[in-house]
Amino acid sequence: MSELPTVVVPVFNAFEALDACLASLDRTLPPGSPVWVCDDASTDPRVAVLLADWARRSVLATHLVRRVRNLGFVGNVNRAMAETASADVVLLNSDTVATVGWLARIAACADSDARIATITPWSNNAEICSFPRFIEANPVPDEPDRIAEAAASAGPPAYPDLPTAVGFCMYVRRAAWTQCGGFDAATFGRGYGEENDFSLRVAGMGWRNALCDTAYVVHAGNASFGPLGQGPGGDNLARLNARWPDYNRRIAQFIMADPLRPLRDRLQARLEAMDHGHGQLTLF
Repeated sequence: MSELPTVVVPVFNAFEALDACLASLDRTLPPGSPVWVCDDASTDPRVAVLLADWARRSVLATHLVRRVRNLGFVGNVNRAMAETASADVVLLNSDTVATVGWLARIAACADSDARIATITPWSNNAEICSFPRFIEANPVPDEPDRIAEAAASAGPPAYPDLPTAVGFCMYVRRAAWTQCGGFDAATFGRGYGEENDFSLRVAGMGWRNALCDTAYVVHAGNASFGPLGQGPGGDNLARLNARWPDYNRRIAQFIMADPLRPLRDRLQARLEAMDHGHGQLTLF
């Protein structure tokens, strides 16, 4: 990949989480990295002020978009994908905190196989990509950069297949997005289930959904949707299962087999070795 993917941050309120997310991007991305922040008509007036102040002082190539009316997460992302033209992107929730080297490692994963359509990194709160405990919302770690450092040095990248991307931090290859038509706003409305549907559609066309086991991104969880009373499941899960009757079986089989366990164990062992000062880090 000749350049890093464009980071797209969909925003709706969640002022404190957004402030932490933007600060982490300034800290972890090279100067001039393209970052699009798409404010979906936030009702908190502090958000517009925060974004303007951040864009003015950031050394990143910032682009702010303010929706004139609220489109919902799916509509906001689909619009952002149209606005970013031909770039590969990473859709990054505003309730995340990036770690050192995260985007370069995701880009390296994308470079490893042109058939990869989506990439998800490790996180404390990422369902099938959660660390240290699988399928759990683990607490936000005190030193996330240490986990990122351990992930980058735990061993050669594996980049295993996933049954679905996890939307908190989701690399999307533009060619896959173009071929498969983006998120289905008509079916999934304001959000939840759209990234699972997209992952299944691209997989059906021969693309891969991969874990970047060398990258780690913190995810607080539910900062924007939570106050609106929206959450996973419900009608959108029913719509997802109606379209993909074997979806629950696929996920259940993945959970039962737990093919990521050796990678989690390797990462945990690397962290423990770092704690005990066993040697210098070797970055793969």
